[in-house]
Amino acid sequence: MAETISIPRRFNGPLDSGQGGYSAGLAAGLLDGAAEVSLRRPVPLDRQLDVLRENDDAVQVVDGDDLVLEAHAHELEVEVPSPVTTDEALRASAGYRGTANGVFSRCFVCGLGRDDAFGVFAGAVEGRELVASPWNPPSWTADAGGNVRQEFAWAVLDCPTYFAVYLGQKLPMSVLARLTARIDAPVRAGEEHVVIAWPIEVDGRKRHAGAAVLSAAGEPLAVARALMIEPRES
Repeated sequence: MAETISIPRRFNGPLDSGQGGYSAGLAAGLLDGAAEVSLRRPVPLDRQLDVLRENDDAVQVVDGDDLVLEAHAHELEVEVPSPVTTDEALRASAGYRGTANGVFSRCFVCGLGRDDAFGVFAGAVEGRELVASPWNPPSWTADAGGNVRQEFAWAVLDCPTYFAVYLGQKLPMSVLARLTARIDAPVRAGEEHVVIAWPIEVDGRKRHAGAAVLSAAGEPLAVARALMIEPRES
């Protein structure tokens, strides 16, 4: 039987395509361990996407003849900044710069235009070059053992990176092109966590950022490195 995945419509980023981190996390879940996932085009919603396995360490996700996602096993080296407390994250989220209108306003992770979003509203932490938000994962994100499923951990590692790379700057259009992540310890549903993101480097239209999900005690549970690209001006 052919292997497929599908992104439910409720897990959108832009209104008509899959949230990048969630989509990448589903693809990464087809492999074991840390993975790097490249997003080649907007991810269709509510459609069966075929999985093509190159080998045990690499897969492609296609929509007919169109390549949508590419994933391969990949080690991740990223230095996580010192922890942010839940109180600091809560204060930071008050400065969240997302809007209730626009392309990402109904994102299921960070959208202000829907009342069932995760509420990961990452704002600048005072005196730090990073953004942070509290996050208490709902029970439905977890497996039978109470651990948040990988695709949801990847989802919350995505959105804050956008706000991290434009700290103190205007917020232009920028899209996730690649996400590399690993889960180091269980993220538990129903427990308070802190999601942080920080800028790493800028290369023309390319922006690199790191992200992490921390326990309330400051332990990194999941870490990532994201590449975002600003579209060329037409």
